[in-house]
Amino acid sequence: MFLRTFGGSFLLTAVGLTAAYLYAGPTGLLIAAILGVLEVSLSFDNAVVNATVLKSMNPFWQRLFLTLGILIAVVGMRLAFPLLIVGISAQMSPASAIELAMAKGDPSVEGTYGYLLHEAHPAIAAFGGVFLLSLFCDFVFEEREVTWLSWLERPLARLGKLNQLSVVVALVAVTLAAFKLAPEGKTATVMVSGVLGLVTYVLVKALGDVFEPSGNGELVAKAGKAAFFSFLYLEVLDASFSFDGVVGAFAITSDPIVIAVGLGLIGASFVRSLTVYLVRQKTLDEYVYLEHGAQWAIGALAVLLLCTIGFEVPEVVTGLVGIGFIGVAFLSSVLRNRRSPDQKGESWPSTTPSAPVPSR
Repeated sequence: MFLRTFGGSFLLTAVGLTAAYLYAGPTGLLIAAILGVLEVSLSFDNAVVNATVLKSMNPFWQRLFLTLGILIAVVGMRLAFPLLIVGISAQMSPASAIELAMAKGDPSVEGTYGYLLHEAHPAIAAFGGVFLLSLFCDFVFEEREVTWLSWLERPLARLGKLNQLSVVVALVAVTLAAFKLAPEGKTATVMVSGVLGLVTYVLVKALGDVFEPSGNGELVAKAGKAAFFSFLYLEVLDASFSFDGVVGAFAITSDPIVIAVGLGLIGASFVRSLTVYLVRQKTLDEYVYLEHGAQWAIGALAVLLLCTIGFEVPEVVTGLVGIGFIGVAFLSSVLRNRRSPDQKGESWPSTTPSAPVPSR
């Protein structure tokens, strides 16, 4: 099971490290390895949340998540997306953006690729922060059979009876970020980016609701569409998690190729394999608080992302917060299983906030 799930990631790691060595020598290999380790260690909450959606997808879509999904993560999010952001913000052609990126200028020097990407960070953080905050709010404002932080989750679930409360919270958050944290001249940019993040979340969620099978076996034809929107949901979620990491990687290296290899080819592939492993081992069924811990980690990450619009927050801080929530949730699950052995491994209803979930 382990080798079958992680074998592809080990192979991609070997290919990536070899490519990094041939491209940039021992230094490139070392930096790619460091970035890969950081991506995996700081993205466990991403894997847990991914698993809550992926467990309802059939093996074909799980394999697609490990193949096409990795291609999107490497080429799309870790390579093409930063080029697109720089090209739009600097109003330059794709060819010019690529040429600027390959120049590998010092990110602290105005006009370099890293500098321009850092300047676009408020918009990136607003989009990703609002998307993740919407996901978190939909989770905590929903009544569930199992609660972890019951003293807090139950009152929040009662508040969730107010219609569209998640949307209201997201709009208030991005408004505060835009007018209180945004650098001079970027208020409108932050506001628009945050609204786009909210619209993206609502749209993907709504499409998933439309195409979600009824569960009575009569809508099998729609399962493919539902699976597609589940896949789309996972890719947007991965993008929201990776925004800050891509920008922060320039503090380690200004080479976009090494960043793509480290964060994408190595890091993202292992995060995806870990997601599938959690699904196949039914880890979320056995340790029922893991999803709760991951969702609270997402809430913390969303707040920290919005804070980075006005303040510098080291990526390691966001990573440690996520690991902390996951670790405490895991220990809480172990203690729960020891107190109630008969409930160990019991499958609880999915609490993912209306993510598009196809039938098997």
